[in-house]
Amino acid sequence: MSPEHGGRLNQAARRWGIPRQDWLDLSTGISPWSWPVPVIPEVVWRRLPEDDDGLATVCREAWSLPAAAGCLPVPGSQAALQTLPRLRAPCRVGVPDPGYAEHALAWSTAGHDVVALDACAIETALPSLDVLVCINPNNPSGKLTDRDTLLRWHRQLADRGGWLVVDEAFLDASEGDSLAPYSDRPGLIVLRSLGKFYGLAGVRAGLMLAEPALCECMDKRLGPWAVSHPARFVMAGAVQDRDWRQQQRQRLRQSRQALDQCLLAAGLVPQGDCDLFVFCSLPDAGRCHEHLARQGILVRHFPSLSALRLGLPGRKADLCRLQQALRQLKFS
Repeated sequence: MSPEHGGRLNQAARRWGIPRQDWLDLSTGISPWSWPVPVIPEVVWRRLPEDDDGLATVCREAWSLPAAAGCLPVPGSQAALQTLPRLRAPCRVGVPDPGYAEHALAWSTAGHDVVALDACAIETALPSLDVLVCINPNNPSGKLTDRDTLLRWHRQLADRGGWLVVDEAFLDASEGDSLAPYSDRPGLIVLRSLGKFYGLAGVRAGLMLAEPALCECMDKRLGPWAVSHPARFVMAGAVQDRDWRQQQRQRLRQSRQALDQCLLAAGLVPQGDCDLFVFCSLPDAGRCHEHLARQGILVRHFPSLSALRLGLPGRKADLCRLQQALRQLKFS
């Protein structure tokens, strides 16, 4: 069975009998503000993409990649994480728990021995692992792992031919340090996404950063023209827009602070180091999720953790709507 994901508005509309257009969707970690996509030239739609179009060069500059690192545009980091397990013989793989469930599914489907690890168990388990997957910051908890710790884990794995896979899909909206500048090191694989911070999930564009030979293997697996010409065009423009990136960070930070204040006022304790969403543990998470849904507010519910994850309201009116719904729950 496929893992649950946020953003399933059609499903929510059917379940609770509320028209799709009347929902406030806070169930994803996607920014409510997107990079402003310009008019796409006709030739971009008419011609097949070419891998020497300069996209890799602008991505290298944007993420300060070393010259010896491979840089492969992919059709969303999802495509890379699903394909990566097939580039290695079956082995023992540690995946974060809680964490984005597609990682565990991809490795287990490819025949690997998958071990679910919480943050406290990694150090003890590391000597027995061939591959360790880290999500930084974690999804759904938002917890950051510092760069020095990640590099130390990588060294231990690489010394015996292992891999450290770091999913940085949410990193741009945090104070964390990217491992992209170290992606020329054998056994280090960094996945980047255009969907979350840039608010461009529909484009399906991302990057795999790793040794060139491994990137070449991934490229062959994905096949020709894996990233569409329009997606490459949008990605090149977005990653070069430094002014917008700075404005986006400030906007996300302010919105996250406002969301924290709203939740605290309702008696919830927001957690996490990512400015795109908050994680809240509470004994009656299911009741809160149901209460919000009946008022057309969709959030992610994690029953096994008794927790909710809430994305950012994009407008002041949306924040007020959430605040009102939580106030009703608090005093009901």
